[in-house]
Amino acid sequence: MSAPQKTLAEARVEIDALDAQLQQLIAQRARVAEQVREIKAASGATGDHYRPAREAEVLRRAMARNRQIDSPLPDEVMARLMREIMSACLALESPLAVAYLGPEGTYTQAAVYKHFGHQVAARAMTAIDEIFRDVESGAAAYGVVPIENSTEGVISSTLDLLAGTPLSICGEVWLPVHHQFLSAHERIEDVKVIYSHPQSLAQCRRWLDSRLPGVPREPVSSNGAAAKRVAETKEGAAIASAAAGELYGLRVLASNVEDDPNNTTRFLILGRHTPEATGSDRTSLVCSAPSGGEAGALFRLLEPIANAGINLSKIESRPSRRGLWDYNFFLDLEGHRDDVAVADALNVVRSRAAFFRILGSYPRAVV
Repeated sequence: MSAPQKTLAEARVEIDALDAQLQQLIAQRARVAEQVREIKAASGATGDHYRPAREAEVLRRAMARNRQIDSPLPDEVMARLMREIMSACLALESPLAVAYLGPEGTYTQAAVYKHFGHQVAARAMTAIDEIFRDVESGAAAYGVVPIENSTEGVISSTLDLLAGTPLSICGEVWLPVHHQFLSAHERIEDVKVIYSHPQSLAQCRRWLDSRLPGVPREPVSSNGAAAKRVAETKEGAAIASAAAGELYGLRVLASNVEDDPNNTTRFLILGRHTPEATGSDRTSLVCSAPSGGEAGALFRLLEPIANAGINLSKIESRPSRRGLWDYNFFLDLEGHRDDVAVADALNVVRSRAAFFRILGSYPRAVV
């Protein structure tokens, strides 16, 4: 015979008991985090205690356990819960200041919270170059910047800044992006101007052409800035996140207006440390071929990577500004700079390049 069904009252009693156990375990974890802080202080460790490789390892283990125990929760939900617990405990060790592209309500802010949890001091900057400067000056421990979108491609300004910064890439975030059409108006037909970041306007081009042909589109510095402007002026509409709509009190006149339902933006975490290898890493670098227009110059730069059997997952070119038709090549490859095969290949690339710099080796996005 099967076990008798619990009553609703019995199920709630069991949940209450489990909640009490969870709370005790979280408090116990927090106390251990305080001990870790004291151990590090006694050993002379200073600065922030965030370690990207360690956190990626913990999240991957949490997701693996989730599958082993046949949890009804999806892996990404379990990882998000663990991220918030880790964020709260890390704040006991060393509260983190993280710079992002503001104002509040941007997708970059959402990427901050996805990667670091909500127990950080998020610092809103008005432009991407200000994020770099905030971290370079030490005002923020880390910065989060957009690097590419699955629909509209690379963020050129971020690439250009990466070529000259002393900072290192120490992590990445993949954020699904679903745009909302937000306004103080009650009807789409009343909208006479549309504000958003240029990338977001491009990601919604077909929807806008179909629903609002001829309505002016005004690019602004961020989606959050668009929502804030519409809220303050009561004019037009913004393409921004649902969180921005809630934050600024705007109506959602249409949901998920992006042309590609799989629309995703990749963000980079900038800091001053190089994470240890985790076994699931990515290395980013920038290099340029010798001047003179020698045939096969780019091939010679890439050849050592292919010969080592290393997957080159991305290549972008940008004007170097060192001379006419001189370009920097930005590469992403699988593996860590400390991996023997990667290190050997990159040493050969360095010897053949006119300009070469490793931008960072970091854990690949967990979820």
